[in-house]
Amino acid sequence: MELVWYVILGFMLVMYIILDGFDFGAGIIHLFFAKTPEEKKQIMRAIGPFWDGNEVWLIAFGGVLFAAFPTLYASAFSGFYLPLIMILWFFIFRALGIEFTHLINHELWIKPWQKSFGISSLLLALFFGVAFGNIIRGVNLGGVENGIAQFTNSYAFFTPLWDGSFSPFAERPGVIDWFTITIGLVAVLTLTIHGAYWIILKTEGEFVKKLQSKILPLWIVLCVFVLISLVAFVAMKSFNKELFSQHPSIYLLPIVAFLSLLGMLVFRKSNKNWLGFASSSLFIASGIGSAVASLFPVVIPSTNSIVESLTIYNTASETYALEVGIIWWVIAFILVIIYFTFVHRVYKGKLTKEHDHH
Repeated sequence: MELVWYVILGFMLVMYIILDGFDFGAGIIHLFFAKTPEEKKQIMRAIGPFWDGNEVWLIAFGGVLFAAFPTLYASAFSGFYLPLIMILWFFIFRALGIEFTHLINHELWIKPWQKSFGISSLLLALFFGVAFGNIIRGVNLGGVENGIAQFTNSYAFFTPLWDGSFSPFAERPGVIDWFTITIGLVAVLTLTIHGAYWIILKTEGEFVKKLQSKILPLWIVLCVFVLISLVAFVAMKSFNKELFSQHPSIYLLPIVAFLSLLGMLVFRKSNKNWLGFASSSLFIASGIGSAVASLFPVVIPSTNSIVESLTIYNTASETYALEVGIIWWVIAFILVIIYFTFVHRVYKGKLTKEHDHH
């Protein structure tokens, strides 16, 4: 049952990043590339009916994590308390930026809230990437110093925003180091292209052509950071090299990631707009899948040799709870699918001025 719930959690995480990820990307595009009021409105039309519903996946992910892997939930939410609070504030200002922008038709009111939407979206994409980098790199479980655990609960840890070395190989690494920042930049660039493809898919006009021309330089920079992150990732102590040799089928995930990364470039000017969005979605899914599979069964690696890493087996709920929970998850999942099917059928196709939604 632990493996089943692990797959469910992975699926929900991927769905959240794909769906709310294009909202983050749209916000980044709103901040850097949308110059005219009409271009900014075009972005809001593209995400307006969907952005708040997309966040359901994150809330559900947190609930499932608490129910299925309570030890992991407690450890992660206490250890990453400071960055999680920062992320919460970014969510608040992002939502305010969307909802408050047009309450008063005055430039002094509109511009600050538009900046709030764009900057919050940028920082959310960055911090989610940094958070994922922390999971890959691992944390100092037990707060070990000089070979002695400082916390009575060995699964407890505290991660400062950064440490003096700024190195992922430090004994007590911070949330931010050169490796996690690299993963954060990969996330920002990926979601910017993902958001561009969503806007291209859902709207039309000159702004679409403008975005298509921006994808190539963004893609080149993304490839550079992907290569840097791959080299660093292989050097991480948490990377389970033996798993790939024992299960060669796992190589399909990075192969799909590579092909979908190429697709993000090839389909940038295709008349079939859904191909570009499908490529970026597949790149997100296969990229996350490759990283998670390479750690299995570890969910938070320990950077010290004193305290064992957190795995799906030593953090899971009792078998009975997992078995009962699967029934309620299926019911909830069906309801969510009904909602999303309804919304996307109502707002299918290109969204025009008649679909303005704030």
